[in-house]
Amino acid sequence: MNKVALDTSVIIEYIDREGRYHELAKAVFDSLMKGKLKVYVPHVVLAETFYIAARLFRAIGAEKPLFKAKSLVEWLYYNPRIEVIRSLEIDIEAGVIKLKYKLALTDAYVLAIAKVLGVPALFRKKEHEMIRVLDSLRRECKIMFLEDYA
Repeated sequence: MNKVALDTSVIIEYIDREGRYHELAKAVFDSLMKGKLKVYVPHVVLAETFYIAARLFRAIGAEKPLFKAKSLVEWLYYNPRIEVIRSLEIDIEAGVIKLKYKLALTDAYVLAIAKVLGVPALFRKKEHEMIRVLDSLRRECKIMFLEDYA
């Protein structure tokens, strides 16, 4: 079974049917649901997913956007193929990565899981702050981007 540390951006791309990489994100979740993929997410991804999903649902005029965002996060949390990671070791490693590379905290957490568990980190696309340190990061862990498969 393949394993991956998943960033918020991939989850949002999955629910955004108009997203540029939606089909690729859907393939990730299809693999998850078929039992071919084990996903790890840091606990902070749940909060960020709720926030961004609620904004997205509001923007498209969905009924009960907060309820929909909460349902999504609950589905992620209770899905037996997704492990939500909360650990002191990951917290410290995320802090080290954030300090060293000056990345967003959530990105640092995803990368910390990838490094500690020895699994690839999957992001939607290369953001500016990650591009500048990507070569160094790749010496510490494997990083993949949906955009590279488009």
